[in-house]
Amino acid sequence: MIFPPIAEKRPHPLSAHGETRIDEYYWLRDDSREDPAVINYLADENTYGEAMMADHEELRHALFTEMVDRIPPQDRSVPYVRKGYRYQSRYEEGNEYAIYTRQPAEREEDGEWEILLDGNKRAAQSEFYTMGALELSPDNGIMAVAEDFLSRRLYGIRFKDLSRDSWYPEVIENASSGFEWANDSRTLYYVRKHKKTLLPYQVYRHIVGTPPEDDQLVYEERDDTFYVSVHKTTSERYLIIALGSSTSGEILLLDADDPNASPQLFLARRHDHEYSLDHYRDTFYLRSNRDGINFALYSSPVADETKWQALIPARDDVVLESFTLFRDWLVLEERHLGLTSIRQIHWQTGVEKGIAFDDPAYVTWLAYNPDPNTELVRYGYSSMTTPTTLFELNLDTGERVLLKQSRIGHFNAADYRSERVWVTARDGAEVPVSLVYRKDLYRPGHNPLLVYGYGSYGSSIDPDFSASRLSLLDRGFVFALAHIRGGGELGQQWYEDGKLFNKLHTFHDFIDVTHDLLSKGYGAADRTFAMGGSAGGLLMGAVINMEPGLFKAVVAQVPFVDVVTTMLDESIPLTTGEYEEWGNPNHKDYYHYIKQYSPYDQVTAQAYPHLLVTTGLHDSQVQYWEPAKWVARLRASKTNDNLLLLCTDMDAGHGGKSGRFKGYEGVSMEYTFLLSLAGENP
Repeated sequence: MIFPPIAEKRPHPLSAHGETRIDEYYWLRDDSREDPAVINYLADENTYGEAMMADHEELRHALFTEMVDRIPPQDRSVPYVRKGYRYQSRYEEGNEYAIYTRQPAEREEDGEWEILLDGNKRAAQSEFYTMGALELSPDNGIMAVAEDFLSRRLYGIRFKDLSRDSWYPEVIENASSGFEWANDSRTLYYVRKHKKTLLPYQVYRHIVGTPPEDDQLVYEERDDTFYVSVHKTTSERYLIIALGSSTSGEILLLDADDPNASPQLFLARRHDHEYSLDHYRDTFYLRSNRDGINFALYSSPVADETKWQALIPARDDVVLESFTLFRDWLVLEERHLGLTSIRQIHWQTGVEKGIAFDDPAYVTWLAYNPDPNTELVRYGYSSMTTPTTLFELNLDTGERVLLKQSRIGHFNAADYRSERVWVTARDGAEVPVSLVYRKDLYRPGHNPLLVYGYGSYGSSIDPDFSASRLSLLDRGFVFALAHIRGGGELGQQWYEDGKLFNKLHTFHDFIDVTHDLLSKGYGAADRTFAMGGSAGGLLMGAVINMEPGLFKAVVAQVPFVDVVTTMLDESIPLTTGEYEEWGNPNHKDYYHYIKQYSPYDQVTAQAYPHLLVTTGLHDSQVQYWEPAKWVARLRASKTNDNLLLLCTDMDAGHGGKSGRFKGYEGVSMEYTFLLSLAGENP
């Protein structure tokens, strides 16, 4: 018999508001990630998990193989033209990472391409690699690229002289993934992160070819609930320093033509006012929630709020998600009843056009459109039965051209059906749910059902296509995406109804959706599963404490489960920026509200479903010790013999393994866990 590892109990008192909680596994926190006792415990859990899944290795291998086989061995992006050059990325057979290339725009596409960066060579000496921004200077002579080799989301920015095909010696460390060039093609603005808290808080100016220690500090954010980023306007006249919390925003402008520019305030931050900005043809355009929580669009010739003119009013039932400025057209991305749409409005005539979509559940978005002086706009489309598709639309004529659809091996869309249903939650709220299944395997009331949810930060989890998900659908699973409160699918109010003192709605919605789907025959009660990651992992932990018998098994990916302790500790990365999402437990009322759902605090002696928990040793968003402590406490508390597995990737962070194939290693493990417990489909 194989016995699970038992973590040593070392009681550690944590006191707040006259109450002391005892955390017997607090010792599993090791900021250095070098404590032998901690590393050995994580390794023992990995060994145990591998042993418990060893009988299903053949299934896991088959799943991984079929997932990889759906990916084209060779692939190329649709080229785009910017500042006289055509750009394309490509994958060669066996490549984990893309190769980025360019050629002069006047050259034929089948001509020679210059390699800017080969991700495979960059990643060759590292277990992990991801690239942030890759941007060329305005004169096309210097390439800047942000890279992360550890998965802590601390990027290094490097520079390459393209005329000489050689790298500059300097590396800017501890940066965010994005940056912007000034118009002189020598000056670069970037955001530095705090090395411990990982908060992006400083903007620096770097001159290529000089030591980073000589870089000039342009701005420092003192409020640690605000995040800092940099952007460039469509007009290329201004660089934007964007400062934002989850409820407020502020923008500073820099003259992009002046490499020594000082930041100028556009509009000061104020409570509950969020805004973003662009500039084109001597006019500022602003998306703001000043007059309505779902945002309106304004124009202004100057940085004076009294001069704002409303172009698109705020609406109760439509969210203005973003806008893009073209020569003759304004293009809007909007969301209504949870579904996205694209609308175009002619600047001169006011003529409006929209694009119709047929799927009951889908997502559409504007793709990268670098040139505003065109009538051609690219947009993407995907649904649960339609692979990612790129279209080019002529805004003047309405003519649409399909540029590319992702090739998915062994897939026929006609074999699958997607649906969208509405579920009435316990308090009367109507919750949308997107579903997909294979038609010939659907047996009402008998299929295994996997319910996925997130429900935090106002993030919309859209019903897009997943090639790996086919491995579940082809084995009889029904997949349900629950668009629960706390997400942004139904607008800002939907988000606010699932945060702070309304957070319990998120968990109740997920439970109510699952019960309703079972009552409608979308799954078998004894073959019902749940999955969620990060804040969705918090969701998993909360619902199995509240209703442990609802699910046969649960997959909790990089779960945020020790909410009270983390939110009381400002030294933990990103804590202070989360106060407006969960509340600040330094205040007594928030402390008690959060504690009632915090998964780690609510573990009790009861039967729990089978549970697979994943984490990454270098996770920057949810520290590895949260899921590790949670599993240790669950193992000591649960009253049944159901599987409890903790899988720690010792090389990866919050997003799991990097590379287009390696990422499927984790997915195949999760699906093996689910399928091994689902049994044969009737």
